[in-house]
Amino acid sequence: MEILRAAARHKGSLAVKHTTGGSCSFGKLLDSSASIKAELQRVLPAANNKNGSSCDGPRVGIYSEPGMQYVAATYAAWMAGAVAVPLAVSHPPQELDYVIRDAGISAVLTSASGHNKLKDVTHAAGAALHVVQQELFEGSDPWLTTSSSSSSSSNAEQQDWQEIAGSSTSDASSGALIVYTSGTTGRPKGALHTHGSLAAQVECLTRAWQWQPSDVMLHALPLHHVHGIINGLYCAHYSGAAISFLPKFSPAAVWQQLMEGDVSVLMAVPTMYSYLLSHYESQMSPEEQHAARAAAARLRLTVSGSAAAPVPLLQRWQALSGQRLLERYGMTETGMILSNPYEGERRPGFVGLPLPGVEVKVVQQSSSSSNGNGNGSGDAANEPAASNEDSGAEVLRQGELAVRGPMLFREYWGRPQATAEAFDGEGYFLTGDTVSLEGSPPYYRILGRSSVDIIKSGGFKISALDIEGALLHHADVAEAAVLGLPDEALGEVVAALIVPKAASKPAANEAGSDAAKTGDVLLGQLKGLARRELASYCLPRVWRLLDAPLPRNAMGKVNKKQLLKEFFPEQAAAAAAAAAAAAAAAAAAGVK
Repeated sequence: MEILRAAARHKGSLAVKHTTGGSCSFGKLLDSSASIKAELQRVLPAANNKNGSSCDGPRVGIYSEPGMQYVAATYAAWMAGAVAVPLAVSHPPQELDYVIRDAGISAVLTSASGHNKLKDVTHAAGAALHVVQQELFEGSDPWLTTSSSSSSSSNAEQQDWQEIAGSSTSDASSGALIVYTSGTTGRPKGALHTHGSLAAQVECLTRAWQWQPSDVMLHALPLHHVHGIINGLYCAHYSGAAISFLPKFSPAAVWQQLMEGDVSVLMAVPTMYSYLLSHYESQMSPEEQHAARAAAARLRLTVSGSAAAPVPLLQRWQALSGQRLLERYGMTETGMILSNPYEGERRPGFVGLPLPGVEVKVVQQSSSSSNGNGNGSGDAANEPAASNEDSGAEVLRQGELAVRGPMLFREYWGRPQATAEAFDGEGYFLTGDTVSLEGSPPYYRILGRSSVDIIKSGGFKISALDIEGALLHHADVAEAAVLGLPDEALGEVVAALIVPKAASKPAANEAGSDAAKTGDVLLGQLKGLARRELASYCLPRVWRLLDAPLPRNAMGKVNKKQLLKEFFPEQAAAAAAAAAAAAAAAAAAGVK
């Protein structure tokens, strides 16, 4: 429980503050966590290790808006020897029911606002529901006015967390956190991280990104994904830094906090940065823009992740702030794997090199190999990432990225077969993402999800992300999504979904013929741009203009399988039928 121990070391420092008011020290946060733990232990089973190993405690759901209650509930679960399972406040009851049942959750800790939404779901699933009272965090905070070496109270709960802080007992292998995958390529799976894997992640990132106790992070990310949980919250508290929570992302609120507060760290997904830039450009006066530029320039660390940031977006942020966003790459199962350097070249369109302690290799797959998480058998051949230091020539390595190290998750909860299939024989996790190693010095570039972003057309393997990046260079394009449509002759053909910027969309009262003409002009320009910037085999053969933003999940990711079903239902049905036929043929032939 290295994160808890680190928090205890900083007990006299500010831990959490809320932009709408209220704050607490690490000491008060841990006191509150110990009180919650005492209540929690009354409803938890002594042991509840179904589907897990003998060293795992019962699972405790965490359902709360961003703030002190969320953090204290997580720490209370760990103090009680339980595994924390964050629940998304944005999810409907049926999705919450799925996670509660799949993880075998025994109890859910919630803020008062979540009680009505959860009471029927938890009752049906057989889980206890406990409301974390706001009163725990109100009143004076003696830890902020008392010497950090002295106690602010003498209750038994405080003794609990102080014993944890001073304990040298090894708990590295026990379960700590189950985070569910986004489900963009299948039903969400619970990735179990241990206290050891979490410690490896935060120790790595706090060194690589130079976290300091004096940092203040403005936190507007969802708290059911690793970006907001581990990269943000856990790294800050492991370093003794404070978190300033926004209840919900709002461009105006973020800019206000940056301009008025003492924020030094900002982490966001590309969509958030896009909204911040749009607000800056269209909603601010010249005086406000001047203050916003100064605030952005003061930030010590600005990180973008969870989805690829288009190069034009990176360029716009750099023009505003004078510094380039730090792009990194990771997964629910692995934590962060690759990162552009904190000091040094941050290359647009690339995600840098392996972080300290992370081992990677590129798995070259033949056309008959399966994409996504497989077992690396069959026709796949492993090719280690190479260096160009000796020859001085540009090095290019392309294939599926595989990763190994102490930061990896231990298992998919309750899915031993899926866990076994996710690793190769050398213990490398197969990410299912296709990468290339390019340039001098060589950096990694993400070409896309092997199952949906790599389009196989006429014998070529085409990166959908590369095509999207080219189309986004057009000034009137707000969003682009590129898909592979099934084709009898070529295997797949490239299709492009385009969301124009508001200025390029036809007005609501515009005549139909004029609207069509406006769309035709934009499509003509895009086709010309594509011919100039892309190889002929990469050119989209199907184009579609959309009049609404692309649907995205909480982390700004697009589910391309869902886009295929929504916009090209006949092709989606044909693809599903072909996949079913292939699976049946493989089963008949005895191929697994």
